[in-house]
Amino acid sequence: VQLQASGGGLVQAGGSLRLSCAASTSITSIADMGWYRQAPGKQRELVASISNLGNTAYADSVKGRSTISRDNAENTLYLQMNSLKPEDTAVYYCKARRLFNVYWGQGTQVTVSS
Repeated sequence: VQLQASGGGLVQAGGSLRLSCAASTSITSIADMGWYRQAPGKQRELVASISNLGNTAYADSVKGRSTISRDNAENTLYLQMNSLKPEDTAVYYCKARRLFNVYWGQGTQVTVSS
């Protein structure tokens, strides 16, 4: 499975971005998908995850401001981020897990200016 993340960019604080992660194959059988982020000098952290049943989980730092969704027909994972803050600045990666295999996208840069 190849994952292609897109949608990052430069946005002012308070703005919104929608990240997309297109998979090269059907994601119907992919149990879990998620978005992670890594800021300079920090470890990669989970932002949000979604199961193939639609169950979602969010990091406390983005809860209430972000929505993760998946479109199985389009083989795409999304992350809608609103009310962005400078501390959201990071490279965002999508991840997929199918059985015992884990796949990562290449990352997309999100920069939030104050």
